[in-house]
Amino acid sequence: MKTPFLTPILLLIAMLIALPGKAQIKIVNQGKPASRIIADTNNPVDKQAADLLQDFIHRISGIRIEITKDIPPRKGDIVIGQGDTNGLTEDGFRLQTNKGTLYISSGGDKGTIYGVVTLLEDYFGVSYYGANEYSLSQMNTLSIPEINRAENPAFRYRQSQSYALREDPVYKLWFRLEEPSEVFAGGLWVHTFDRILPSDEYGDAHPEYYSFIRGERRPGKASQWCLTNPEVLEIVSQKVDSIFRANPGKNMISISQNDGNHTNCSCPECKAIDDYEGGPSGSLVHFLNKLAQRFPDKEFSTLAYLYTMHPPKYVKPLPNVNIMLCSIDAKREVPLTDNASGQDFVKAMKGWSAITHNIFVWDYGINFDNYIAPFPNFPVLQKNIQLFKEHNATMHFSQIASSKGGDFAEMRTFMVSKLMWNPYLNTDSLMRSFMDGYYGEAAPYIYQYEKLLEGGLLASKVPLWIYDSPVTHKDGMLNAQCIKRYNELFNQAEAAVANDPTLLRRVRMTRLPLQYSELEIARAEGGHDLTMIQDKLSTFKQRTAEYGIPTLNERNNTPAQYCQLYVDRYLPGRVKNLALGAKVTWLQEPSKRYKALGETALTDELFGGTTFVESWVGWEGCDGSFILDMGEVKQFSSVESDFLHQLGAWILLPRKVTYSYSTDGQNFHLFGERIQEEDRSPEVKFVGYKCESSAPVNARYLKVEIEGIKTCPSWHYGVGYNAWFFLDEVTVL
Repeated sequence: MKTPFLTPILLLIAMLIALPGKAQIKIVNQGKPASRIIADTNNPVDKQAADLLQDFIHRISGIRIEITKDIPPRKGDIVIGQGDTNGLTEDGFRLQTNKGTLYISSGGDKGTIYGVVTLLEDYFGVSYYGANEYSLSQMNTLSIPEINRAENPAFRYRQSQSYALREDPVYKLWFRLEEPSEVFAGGLWVHTFDRILPSDEYGDAHPEYYSFIRGERRPGKASQWCLTNPEVLEIVSQKVDSIFRANPGKNMISISQNDGNHTNCSCPECKAIDDYEGGPSGSLVHFLNKLAQRFPDKEFSTLAYLYTMHPPKYVKPLPNVNIMLCSIDAKREVPLTDNASGQDFVKAMKGWSAITHNIFVWDYGINFDNYIAPFPNFPVLQKNIQLFKEHNATMHFSQIASSKGGDFAEMRTFMVSKLMWNPYLNTDSLMRSFMDGYYGEAAPYIYQYEKLLEGGLLASKVPLWIYDSPVTHKDGMLNAQCIKRYNELFNQAEAAVANDPTLLRRVRMTRLPLQYSELEIARAEGGHDLTMIQDKLSTFKQRTAEYGIPTLNERNNTPAQYCQLYVDRYLPGRVKNLALGAKVTWLQEPSKRYKALGETALTDELFGGTTFVESWVGWEGCDGSFILDMGEVKQFSSVESDFLHQLGAWILLPRKVTYSYSTDGQNFHLFGERIQEEDRSPEVKFVGYKCESSAPVNARYLKVEIEGIKTCPSWHYGVGYNAWFFLDEVTVL
């Protein structure tokens, strides 16, 4: 006879059946407590682990197991904080049974908590998905088999950015995530230069402390430090010392550049170091090493970000200098190893890993301009995390799913958190496991939707960017036929769970990015059925309000604002522009890549959205002017130009716009001018520069002259560098 082949699951069942009764540790037996939890309740981590275990045993069985301390264990007890710690690292744990007692031991920090989570998840059948969203089976008997299992995390620090962290304290523990406030002294975590040496306090008296940019010192909130100025080192050292003294128990701090690119100091002394070292990371590492030498028992984290991404040629960071390497410029449709932007990051990572074993990788899996838009980057997550692990990264921040309603926000954090603990898990199994538990009978349809998105993205050969727009993909993964199929799948998904309000809510929340994409594409294309668009807008408005979706982007523009803006700005037939299709003659041309677009986009009655990658026409570091030829003499009394305000992209509102009119194209008369005060607000907004005449004028030609800011001011991320302004529609009424 042939021995039958046993699958791993059948083999496990056979092993459990074969175990003698004494191998099972009874925790709850027929609705009665059969165990105690023994923990040092004076240890806050062990107490938290004990409380978590007690709480979930109660949720499962209805029985509250006693927590006690300082007593000898007996058969059936669970002992937290004792046991074999051999081979365990920070946050690592061991689950080990010995003579009928389960010991949960720790390698340090939160190891016992994570041991309890593993016990609950893998042995008691608890599955966690989102904020206060979990599943378990009610049982009146709970048992533990013999265990000897140890785990260490792939990264000593694991951070994500899910909204659930703010809503559910168990969520962070369950997914083994940490936050900067737990590690970094004084809450100083990234972009700290101006917090440590405020330009408001020192800038006027000591401009020499700040960056020399394009011929002058430019102190400001976004300016960097002059890293070769010895007074800067002394002041910073004193402040760092006081911060550590005020935060006992914290041994790490971030000394890192302010946000913004190419704003490093280029004074002769800094430039000499950077030229020798091959880039601006040279003077930065020299400075950090000097600081780290003064505090050898502390750890100093600094950014390798934008202009400092690539490592220096010669100087090496000291062991207590932590390099936070950021992949912000890389596209996301394929792993970092597979496109040019990612390969540049990989080159930098390999360079840093050759000179230090203390690397913190900050990776991005989010669309900052459109949280609620499809972002099918799941196939790249594991390969990237494995890449970081294999190049000396010991800390990892995966910036994803920061807002409720974001594309697969709950599943994205679920998968990333698992991979940050163990990068070699099966990602398809993780996705299916999550979907089966979170969506129930709707899971097969949601799975098909995501896989079609992933395939559509790759087939389109359109990059996926962290400042992306659904409009970018309207001929690719979001073309009309694809969207039709996606909606069919969601209709099937909703029907499958129609009788379960919780599951239906989850499916509909997952559908929001698709509905938002339809609205955005309709806005950009024009010609869509007005009633259909109004219905879609009404559904989107109702559901985002019902589900409490707070924002659409990192600038905190709300769904309610968007929906109102859509009515006021985007719906077809809102206005009839007398300049529709007018011929454009450039006097001061826009930037080269926008010139051809501007010949039609300025008068097509289609208004641009919050992302400047579509519809908008941009000028960089200069003024702009052009003449519109409306083809014949027309009577009008109002002229308005539409501008984008988006500080994060260095897009600032122009100072002034002047309108003049003419019947012959030669002799122009002033129609009006609009002057704009400086606007420092972070929200993405649209500002119309409108002028009106009390009496209508007759003209064929309209001249538009725009005075730009030209140079980013001291408070802006791009201090000292060219500012942009972006114009879309010129409306004549």
